[in-house]
Amino acid sequence: MGEWRQVRLGDLGEVNRGRSRHRPRNAPHLYGGPYPFIQTGDIKGSNGRITRHSQNYSEVGLAQSRLWPEGTMVITIAANIAETAILTYPACFPDSVVGFIADPKKANVRFIEYLFRYHKQQIQHENVGTGSVQDNINLQTFERLILGVPDLEEQGRIVSVLGALDDKIELNRRMNETLEAMARAIFKDWFVDFGPTRAKAEGRAPYLAPNLWNLFPDTLDDEDKPVGWEMRPLKDFFSIIGGGTPKTSIEEYWNGEIPWFSVVDTPPKGSVFVIGTDKSITQRGLKESSARLIPEGTTIISARGTVGNLAMAAQEMAFNQSCYALQCNENTGDCFVYLAADQMVSQLQSMAHGSVFSTITRQTFEAISMAMPLSSNMNVFEDIVVPLFQRIGSNVAESRSLAQTRDLLLPKLMSGEIRLAEAEKVVEAVA
Repeated sequence: MGEWRQVRLGDLGEVNRGRSRHRPRNAPHLYGGPYPFIQTGDIKGSNGRITRHSQNYSEVGLAQSRLWPEGTMVITIAANIAETAILTYPACFPDSVVGFIADPKKANVRFIEYLFRYHKQQIQHENVGTGSVQDNINLQTFERLILGVPDLEEQGRIVSVLGALDDKIELNRRMNETLEAMARAIFKDWFVDFGPTRAKAEGRAPYLAPNLWNLFPDTLDDEDKPVGWEMRPLKDFFSIIGGGTPKTSIEEYWNGEIPWFSVVDTPPKGSVFVIGTDKSITQRGLKESSARLIPEGTTIISARGTVGNLAMAAQEMAFNQSCYALQCNENTGDCFVYLAADQMVSQLQSMAHGSVFSTITRQTFEAISMAMPLSSNMNVFEDIVVPLFQRIGSNVAESRSLAQTRDLLLPKLMSGEIRLAEAEKVVEAVA
């Protein structure tokens, strides 16, 4: 490893805070336009690259902010401190985020982003003992931070090693989004739009294989649903199971072998499955609390606060009381239940109520109805969609393994504990 020089972030490019004079709830006229507006939550869930966002600025919003270029590194300085990512398209962001535009003659921005992951705990420590209500840091934090940086060639080599792992993770994410979209499209066509039956009734040509086409009724009834399909409340499609939390004051209940799901464990879009959870409980914690164990394949939906977040359990796990588990019954399958919940999320959210937190209850599932298909339709649907979900699950597991390898190599490369040649061999074996 060559000589690494000691520099500050500002020596490598432009460092400035984002800009937004108003909060979304106070200025709705700033939003709804074509300009991406990145927030701290978007950065935290990005795996180092901003590829999607949840809100856009209007022309007025842009005028009181700044459009940062593609390739800007963003760093959160409030709420989720020291989370980092790189913009893959131009975007605005608020003053709770700092932007860094690398001087290409001095720094590879992807290397700097990896370097900040390495220094994450050190940066977060800046706030220890301040007594602030909301943890935060500021530009002075980065002025005090000394970074060890090699020459551009070595920066590029390190990026190629760690980037190969992140590139594969990103490929898996995009593949999973496509697979989930395919499953969602089939569900909507068959069970929401009644596409095959509607096409038959209108005399249109078949667009499914004959064995599938023949499974659907030829006509719609007076309620505009396939003949023979009965409208049933959503709760008839699955069992609703409540969650629970062991007492946090009893140490013997926690850090056990049973994954325990809460909203923070919700997988990003395109992942579906939750494999690992932030917290776990013991058998005693399960037995001596209202927590319930659910089997692999069960859908979990957040029911309080952030209503409608979905996940599918990749293994047996428990979950907290802010969620419900939706377990398939003899009439349905795991994939059908997940996609039915996904299809109904907006309705569930609109029916949520509560003076402090938005909440859905068991009665909410009784108030929404959908057509119950024939068992033959349901069985064939599962046969088609289950392999898609299995591939998603395999990709999620692989990405988790790749991320663990990356997180193992990163500090060793940045500290000089391991040589690049050794790291390259590790990556070749797994990526």
